[in-house]
Amino acid sequence: QVQLVESGGGLVQPGGPLRLACSATGSISCTRTTGWYRQAPGKERESVAHIGSDGYPEYTESVKGRFTISRDNGKNTVYLQMNSLKPEDTAMYYCKANLKSRGSVFWYDYWGPGTQVTVSS
Repeated sequence: QVQLVESGGGLVQPGGPLRLACSATGSISCTRTTGWYRQAPGKERESVAHIGSDGYPEYTESVKGRFTISRDNGKNTVYLQMNSLKPEDTAMYYCKANLKSRGSVFWYDYWGPGTQVTVSS
């Protein structure tokens, strides 16, 4: 059974850094795109950053130049380095991976349970 787990969230002061990690466990054949999403109270979930199997990253406009997404295929882990954090970055952060488990011919989206990021002084 494939599972995703996020880690690294917490409380940070404005302007500070935080690094999130999304680890995939289970019997995984291969992974296509992995992305980070966030949802603030009272708002819809939004895409933050994605990275494909080729390592090419994409970012939503509000985080360009501040966030960096990267992947370590050997560890089945995707990172989100967040710098110059702002109060408006406060949200629950989720990762989603589009992958195929061993023995399956289908690609599925898997979500992690989320990790809270709070930016406040």
